[in-house]
Formats: sequence, structure tokens, C-alpha cells
Amino acid sequence: MPRILIVGGGYAGFYTAWKLEKQLRRGEAEVTIVDPLPYMTYQPFLPEVAAGSIEPRHAVVALRRHLRRTTVIAAKVTGIDHAHKVATITPIAGEPWQQEYDQIVVTAGAVSRTFPIPGIAENAIGLKTIEEAVAVRDLLLSNFDKAAVLPPGPARERLLTVVVVGGGFAGIEAFAELRSFASSLLKRYPQLSFDETHFHLIEAMGRIMPEVSLKTSEWVLKDLAKRGAYVHLDTQVTGAVGGNVELSSGETIPTDIIVWTAGVMANPTVVRGGDLPVEERGRIRTRPDLRVGTAEEIVHGAWAAGDVSAVPDLTGGGVGGYCVPNAQHAVRQGKLLAKNITAVLRGEEPKEYFHKNLGAVAGLGLYNGVFQSGKIAIKGFLAWIAHRGYHGLAMPTWERKWRVLWGWWNNLWLGRDIVNLEAVQTPRRVFEEFAARPRPAQAPAVEEKKPAAKSAASEKVAAQG
Repeated sequence: MPRILIVGGGYAGFYTAWKLEKQLRRGEAEVTIVDPLPYMTYQPFLPEVAAGSIEPRHAVVALRRHLRRTTVIAAKVTGIDHAHKVATITPIAGEPWQQEYDQIVVTAGAVSRTFPIPGIAENAIGLKTIEEAVAVRDLLLSNFDKAAVLPPGPARERLLTVVVVGGGFAGIEAFAELRSFASSLLKRYPQLSFDETHFHLIEAMGRIMPEVSLKTSEWVLKDLAKRGAYVHLDTQVTGAVGGNVELSSGETIPTDIIVWTAGVMANPTVVRGGDLPVEERGRIRTRPDLRVGTAEEIVHGAWAAGDVSAVPDLTGGGVGGYCVPNAQHAVRQGKLLAKNITAVLRGEEPKEYFHKNLGAVAGLGLYNGVFQSGKIAIKGFLAWIAHRGYHGLAMPTWERKWRVLWGWWNNLWLGRDIVNLEAVQTPRRVFEEFAARPRPAQAPAVEEKKPAAKSAASEKVAAQG
């Protein structure tokens, strides 16, 4: 039976496995998916998770629950020797092993792309994982608690300052959602004022959101300004040391919340650890039919999709001629991958990937959003409805859709959940603080030796001396 190994359980990997279970007949192939995490994260929901609008567990899809005929391995693929069709599997517990395969599907996704700026690696946080979104939310809530007991002044305002780096869709959505969240928190903290909260977005280019028209992006800038948010264009971060973000403009912003959303890069662990061809930007060279290779040469038995791959954009709308790394492409490529792999196993020809982007939609906080399709732009409440409607339907599996929709419905009447669970990062702290410990062992008592009585003879000798 042919063995299909899927590397990565993100959008493309999950959808490939999910659809293969529907496409393949029983016994037609053996499918294995390898990922260190037991779930797929729906990343468009991360800004809403960070803002308390979506329960974190509802923004992820459990692999073992929905992949019933696929073997799920909690591990990393740290090496690919496609010449011998063997992958090195490094599990989260235990020793690595070699796994043979007949078809390999590389969908390892992307990680945050950073630059060697002093302090960023030590003090910033990305927004690519559910864990990061939860951490940002809890950190903001903790800072509000700390600020509420401090007197007005620089120390208090530093706690209430947030810096987001990167003005693409991910950055703007995170920035706007966090600004909206902070504004809604103020009614719970009467000690704090709106003027003490400061939100700064840093963008190296001269505009934000290149996915929409310039006119629409300018509307977003004006809308953010009305809500007390500052956007620094043509500006770069030069340092983030000692609780201060230093900018190329010479400004310094005191803060301890730095969210980095300035681009992504293909997962380097998988790309560098294999013998599959890689293009200049570090992505796996992929043909339009999602097989690894070029127009002239096919790497048989190897497939790639999603952010880790360089898939030609046949619509002509991609950056540099390739599909941009986003959820729309990853989901659709995963679905086509399942069809193409099934076709090849049955001796048929695979189809080429073609998807013309019909528009872009972004949430800008509760009841506010922006939608762009061609020259048509919708802003405000209707765009926010379109944003939630699109992503609510795009969330895979009905089980997960209902959880998200139910959460939104509850929030409509009950408001956002503002419970801060930052202490979950150190769950044993309270137990350790009050746990009884054995007393230190007592050293055995040492009896003092009494000086021996001097003999008469020795006393006589001493006297003579």
C-alpha cells in the first residue's frame, strides 16, 4: 500500500489529510501526518483571540478528532532524504527514527521573519501561534492590573503602551483589535484614563495594507487615528533594549509589549534539513500542479503547498510571480493536493492550481472592518459582518464553526471575557510557595572531651622544665 507522509499539520497539511480521507478508498493508501502540535491553528482568528473575542481553544482544530483514518505523530521532521525516500522523525519524547515513504507532502508552513535588531529576539513576541495570541492578551490584562495601582506618571503609561511592528494585514488587524480591546477595558478600570493608553504601529514602507487600494488604506489610517492610535510610516525599529523601542526617526517609545508581525519565512528546519530544491527566498520550488520541481524537471513523489512552497501564481497577480503566503492559498492548495495525489496514485494527470483572489477583508475591532474587491470597498460595520461571515464559514469542520459562532453570540450579550490567566504560565508557583518540605537533617551532637588528668610524674617533669 503506498505510504503518504505529510510534513506539517497547518492549513495545507490538515486539508490535504482531511480531503485524502474522503478521496481515497479504504486500503488505497496509508496516510501519516507529522507535527509537534496536535492541532491546526486558524491564524486569521489570532487577532480576535488576542483581543478576547474568541476563546483560544475554539480557534484550533484537533488533528486526532477530525483525521480518523490518518496516523498522527507528534514530532518534527528534521531531515528529508528524498533520493532514498526516507525522512528523519524527531518526536517530542524519545529517540529519532527513519521513516520510509512513497509520497511526501511538505506543508510545514512559515515562522516569523525577524532581523538582527538589538533586543527584538529577547523582548518581542510574534502572532503566528495560538500561544502567542493568548500571551499577548494576558500580558495586556496584567499590565492594566499593575497600572491601576500605580500613581499617574511614566511608569503607569509605560505599562499601557503597545507597539506593533508591521503594517500588513496581520499587523493592522492585531493593532486595531488590541486598541479596541484596551478601550473597552477602561470602563473596568476607573483609575485609568484613555489618554494614558498609547498604541503605536511601526511600518517601514510609506503605506499600510498593500493588499487593498491606497484610498482604502488611507481610510484605515484615519479610522485608527480617530481611536487614538499612532501609525509611523517610513519608520524602522532600530532597538528594543531596556524597555524602550528605538525608532529610525529618533523617537523612543517606553513599553514592554512589542508584537512583531513584519513578515514570515518558510520553516527553516524542514527546508534546510532536506534535499528538495529551494529557491532564492528559501521556499521549496513547486510546480503549478503542486509537485516539487520546475517546469523542466519534476521531483517525482514530492509535493509542497502553503507558506513553505513557491507555487507559481497563474493569475499573474502574485508577488514575484508566486502565490503570496496566506490562508486562502494554503487551504485551496491543500484541497487540490488531495485530488492530485489521488489522481497520480490512480495513473491520472494532476491539475494545476489556479485561484484568483476576489478580495480582501479585515477586522478592525468590534463592529468595524474593511473589505476590498477590485474597485469596490466597504468600510465599517458591514465590512465587519463580511469579515466574520467569511472566516466563520472558512473555519474547517462544523464542530469548530459552531463553537466559534456560539462564542460570538454569547459575547454579543455578555461582552468580552476579560479573565486574565497569565499565571497559567507558572502553574506550580502557588503550590510550591505553600508546600510543606522536610526539615533539614540535624547534625549529630559532638560530646566535648574533658582534658585528661595529668599524672604526678608529668606534673613533676613540667615543673622541672
